[in-house]
Amino acid sequence: MSKKLALGRGLKSLLSDTPDTEQLEETSAPASTNGMSEILVSEIEANPWQPRTDFNAEALKELSESIKVHGIIQPITVRKLSRNQYQLISGERRFQASKLAGLKTIPAYIRSADDQQMLEMALIENIQRENLNPIEISLSYQRLISECHLKQEELGERVGKNRSTVTNYLRLLKLPPDIQIALRDQKLSMGHARAIISVENPESQLYIFNKTIREDLSVRKVEELTRQLMTAPETSSEEKQESSTNTPNKEITHLQSQLSSHFGTKVNVKSDGKKGEIKIPFLSIQDLNRILSILKI
Repeated sequence: MSKKLALGRGLKSLLSDTPDTEQLEETSAPASTNGMSEILVSEIEANPWQPRTDFNAEALKELSESIKVHGIIQPITVRKLSRNQYQLISGERRFQASKLAGLKTIPAYIRSADDQQMLEMALIENIQRENLNPIEISLSYQRLISECHLKQEELGERVGKNRSTVTNYLRLLKLPPDIQIALRDQKLSMGHARAIISVENPESQLYIFNKTIREDLSVRKVEELTRQLMTAPETSSEEKQESSTNTPNKEITHLQSQLSSHFGTKVNVKSDGKKGEIKIPFLSIQDLNRILSILKI
């Protein structure tokens, strides 16, 4: 009995569990066993649209050792380019581990797919992986929309997610780079990021992020902090006008950046070349005490 692929329903619509017998005959594939074909590893080229190129070397070695003992349990999927030439659609990790294990042939399903379908199938298979971080998922969603011309509703159907989930992931790509990196490196959870992104100002987002990392805040604490920021009184029109007439030069801008990083909050520096002022805002008594502690007051 052939072993079914453990795929999400989004991918199943593109990549069925069992190959079409007529299709295999039309492509003159090698002799097949249990509904799949044994193809020479040397005749398969990598998928140029593979969305994931960074594979953990240790995990790949472990998989190759398992393949040596048990063989390939889940076949890869390829498309036929010409006689004795195939291109990988999905299963890059199994393919690389098989080469590492020294296999001469590998079980594979053969599909018909154009370039756009290749990209779409590779991206969707990548999304189905359990160990992807939120940014990897977000980037795959964005590529499916921009390069495969899918609408958010269509994308949701492909990957088995509702539109709001897709939207939440796409919004992560609007966060400042530092926060995206923390998400990618799993230093910040999706719950934290969703709370932070509810604040529109990038400087406020970075303030919340730095405070979250520094104080190891829970998602609930971050949500409370974002509510405080969102309900804080806005700068008066007089202050805005005054600020606009004192455009900081490069030195002042650099100083602001250094002070903001030092105090973990947005610091405003104004100068007319002779005199000026430094403003360090605080959100609560606890936040004031933190700043005073930094100032050693």
